[in-house]
Amino acid sequence: MNDWFLRGDYGAAPTNYATLLIAILLAFACGHAVAWVYMFTHTGLSYSRSYVTTLILMPVIVALVMMILANNLVLAFGLMAIFAMVRFRSILRDTLDTAYVLAVIVIGLACGTLKFTSAVIGTAATTAMMFYFWSTSFGTRHRYDLIVNIHWVRTAAELAELRQLLSRHCRDTQFASQRSGEGYGGIDLSCRLLLRDPERSHELMQELGALNGVSRLSSLQAADESEL
Repeated sequence: MNDWFLRGDYGAAPTNYATLLIAILLAFACGHAVAWVYMFTHTGLSYSRSYVTTLILMPVIVALVMMILANNLVLAFGLMAIFAMVRFRSILRDTLDTAYVLAVIVIGLACGTLKFTSAVIGTAATTAMMFYFWSTSFGTRHRYDLIVNIHWVRTAAELAELRQLLSRHCRDTQFASQRSGEGYGGIDLSCRLLLRDPERSHELMQELGALNGVSRLSSLQAADESEL
């Protein structure tokens, strides 16, 4: 059984399985590095967890493609024709869906070129990674627990009292926006808060409501904000 598996590739060029495994692991590690940088440096509202996992899957899939093609120009043109057909027939809205389609195309290409062992190794590697992303929720960013909107009627120079109250309850505070209240005077503040104890958020809201200078107060749980 082991002898059949290790000699399972019947393609024109022999496969070095140690090199194939190293290529997959290196692509997986390098993709992780790029994904971590994206997670930590991304700003704005377009953050997507599926895009993060795709950044890791794509190098692995491309490495498998290059190992399977093995400098075969005919196979390369055939692969281009397959990708063009898939792109013409369907439009995928999720980047992770694209990665799944590319994965099964490469596995089919491995089987069609008689590289059976490479197909098995590639399938095992990609499915293990997909289960890893699913079970660990890799790529999810938990940057804050609560969004609080405050109308501050005192002067901006007196915000220190508000900041001191927030620092007692929060590990991190980000003032997302600060603008003068239109027609009402004062300042409208929008704060993103990472709480020390999310279970005690009601205590923070009670203290904010009782603070001199807060005339209007509203909050939104981070769970209510959809990830794009």
